Amino acid sequence: MTANRYLLDTHCLIWFQEDNPRIPANVMHIIQDSNNEIFFSQISLFEITIKRKVGKLPAFDVSIEDLYERALDDGFAYLPIQNQHLFNYEKIPLNESHRDPFDRLLIATALTENAIILSGDEKFKIYKEMIQLVWSI
Repeated sequence: MTANRYLLDTHCLIWFQEDNPRIPANVMHIIQDSNNEIFFSQISLFEITIKRKVGKLPAFDVSIEDLYERALDDGFAYLPIQNQHLFNYEKIPLNESHRDPFDRLLIATALTENAIILSGDEKFKIYKEMIQLVWSI
């Protein structure tokens, strides 16, 4: 059986670490299914680091090193930024209602890695012709 490849959006990575009930049951099943490959990106670590520094994640008091180690312990695969991710970033249409560079780079990464994005961010639906998405509200 070929495993499905999934890329966690940043909030999904955080919420999983917090055991946050906002992750729907079907998404938790995907994440916890050992037949699936679950990736977390260096992009998310960078985004979390910046958001913590500017006070946008006051309730998430986990060091980036601890988050990285916890994610590995959870069986997630670390995905560093690759040149091809950056090359594919240029293919992502710039939409006036969604200019978030972290999200757009995650989309380019999912495109490159042939991974399905796990995200509750409804703005990811803008790119449904380019990527597969599970969960978007």
